[in-house]
Amino acid sequence: MGIFLLRRLGLMILTLWILSLIVFLAGQVLPGDPGRAILGNLASQNSVAVLDHQLGVDRPLLVRYGTWIGGLVHGNMGTSYEFRGAVEPFVRAALINSLKLAVLAFVIVVPLSILGGVVAALFAGRWLDRVISVTGLSLSTVPEFVSGIVLIVIFGVELKVLPVTASAGAGASVGSQFKHLILPAIPLVFVLFGYIARMARAGTIEALSSDYVRTAVLKGLPRSAVIRRHVLRNSLLPTITVIATQTGYLIGGLVVVEDLFNYQGIGNLIFKAAQSKDFPMLEAGVLTIGAVYVLATLAADLLLMWLNPRLRIGDSS
Repeated sequence: MGIFLLRRLGLMILTLWILSLIVFLAGQVLPGDPGRAILGNLASQNSVAVLDHQLGVDRPLLVRYGTWIGGLVHGNMGTSYEFRGAVEPFVRAALINSLKLAVLAFVIVVPLSILGGVVAALFAGRWLDRVISVTGLSLSTVPEFVSGIVLIVIFGVELKVLPVTASAGAGASVGSQFKHLILPAIPLVFVLFGYIARMARAGTIEALSSDYVRTAVLKGLPRSAVIRRHVLRNSLLPTITVIATQTGYLIGGLVVVEDLFNYQGIGNLIFKAAQSKDFPMLEAGVLTIGAVYVLATLAADLLLMWLNPRLRIGDSS
């Protein structure tokens, strides 16, 4: 386990370093001038040049990258071009908001989709299986902005039972925050339900046809005990990996949902930073999402090793 963790840690550092190179270079090739984006089209070229010099964007590329990556190593994400302040508080606040929305979506969709997938597998080929599969596939094809608008119109405008914005305001209670995040979380549940349920269904069908399940049935164990002790533990292994891979989407890919519900998450932060050519904010936001993604993948691998002792044996050998 120690060797595995050291190897994964090295891979994580390498992955984040490569991502930092890609993000930095991508930020430099974006069209537009940061000084011009901040001062506006009416500013003189001399004023723009002075601001660009103050921001350091006129320095050589390698110097800028070295300064930026050196600051990251020491915990400094840089200074925002637009806000003229440290990037870290903005990224931290946006990440916390996105995590709140992602956690709520996960709490709803993971048990619901796993239950749907297991039930579909237990009734494979029958009407209940077809209903769950078709429903999941249909929901996953609906874009988030379409389902979000429909939910806003029905529950926010017509019925007036839920707020149409996701932000509850500073100092809001947990209950108030939950109420504001329900509508934004539902489109995410729609998108993820079909995918996770299909993986849970496939894993359950494979587990049901395995030798150890047939042996347990021949021993006379009740069907509920067989499913609980032998099927679920093994059928959920591929599902865990799928859930981990969706973490990056839930944290950083929510631009449409966050914009629709006026929510200040990290996806929205990155989008606005790209529009305003705020490269330090853009680079720090993308790298933060990458760090969350690799940490979620590591957590999934550790959980898989705990659930499946054969992986621990194989890794140690």
